[in-house]
Amino acid sequence: MRRFALCLAITALSAMPALAQAYQGNWSCRDATTNRVGILTIYGQVYGWASRAANDPNSGTGTLTPYQDGVGFNDGNLRANSAVQAGRLIDDANFGTALQLETADTIVMLCHPR
Repeated sequence: MRRFALCLAITALSAMPALAQAYQGNWSCRDATTNRVGILTIYGQVYGWASRAANDPNSGTGTLTPYQDGVGFNDGNLRANSAVQAGRLIDDANFGTALQLETADTIVMLCHPR
């Protein structure tokens, strides 16, 4: 019984890094009007934002801090120009998970995995 419990604990611990990094990858984002506004790419502790609008000042890269339920935006154009502070992982009926981008006051975008 101890061996089984030990194997189960090791298996659970080995899966935790994969669960903690569920926010990494490419995300297709929509604004409050459900218009597609751009693509957010997150890998490690950096992000890139590519807007659909030409010459959008929000496009660019920046750094972030990973959290248990998402990420915090430290700097970059998305933080400086749109005041996006956090991206929270939420449950989504169609895609399983979604990344909700938030300012201090409101939700500004909802992003789905690509």
